[in-house]
Amino acid sequence: VARRRPRHRLRRRWLRRGRAMASESEGAAAPRGPPPPPCYLVVHNVAKKHNIGTLLRSACAFGVAEVILVGSNTFNTFGAHGSDGYVALRHFPTLEEAKRYLQEQRGCALVGVEITPTAKPVHRKPFRGPAAFLMGNEGTGLSARQIALCDEFVYIAQYGRGTASLNVTVAASVVLHEFAVWAGYQESPREGAKYLLAERPVRRHARGVVCAEEDVARKRAERQRARDRGSASSDEEQPVFSLEDDDAPVLPATHST
Repeated sequence: VARRRPRHRLRRRWLRRGRAMASESEGAAAPRGPPPPPCYLVVHNVAKKHNIGTLLRSACAFGVAEVILVGSNTFNTFGAHGSDGYVALRHFPTLEEAKRYLQEQRGCALVGVEITPTAKPVHRKPFRGPAAFLMGNEGTGLSARQIALCDEFVYIAQYGRGTASLNVTVAASVVLHEFAVWAGYQESPREGAKYLLAERPVRRHARGVVCAEEDVARKRAERQRARDRGSASSDEEQPVFSLEDDDAPVLPATHST
C-alpha cells in the first residue's frame, strides 16, 4: 500500500505553487519599468581623424544615445562602415557648451576616461545614472582643461606590462560596453554570426558633416522661397535633389578614405 504524504506537507507544496503562479501572473501584467539610463559619447581633441569613424561604430554597437562632436562639425567617416547613419550626432563649438547641454537638457554627468587619483575602475561599474564619456587624446590623454570640466573619472585596468595605454577607440569600446551591461540594454537580434541591421535611416545631410536642426530648416526654407519665386526656367527642367531634401532619394552609403 502506498504511503500517503502528510496533509501538512501537501498543503505547504500547494501554497508554494500558488504563490509562484501568482507571482508569474503579476509579473506578466505589471507595466514596464522606466527606460534604462542613456549613454553619451563626447569626441573632443581626437588627433587622428580616422579614429572618429571607428568611435561612431562602437557608439552604434553599444547603444549610445548621442555622439557629441566638439570643435569642428566635420569628421572623417573612415572606419564607421556606414554606422554613422544610425547614431544621432550633435555639434558644439566648445566643450563648455557641450557640458551645459548634457547637464541641463540630458541630466547626466561628464565622465572622463583617464587615470586620476579619484578615478574608479570601470569594470566595477561605478555608474549612478545617465553618463557622457569624454575620451582623451591618443598621445596626451585628457588635458588640464578637460579634467577641470569632468564630474567623475573612470579608468580601464590593465594586467600586462607591454603597453602604457589602449587605443582611444578600444578604450571607448570597453567603457561603453561596461555601461551598456550595467544599464541593462537589450541585446540586439542576431542571425548566424552577425547582428541584424535596422532599416537605414533617411540621411538628412552629407556624410561627415553635423548640421544643426535650425540650419537644415533654414536651408529648406531658402530652397522653398527660391521655388516660389519661379527659379526654375521651365516646367521641363529636371528637379535637383540634395541630401537635405525631404523628398530626395536615399543614396547608397559610400566610405570616405
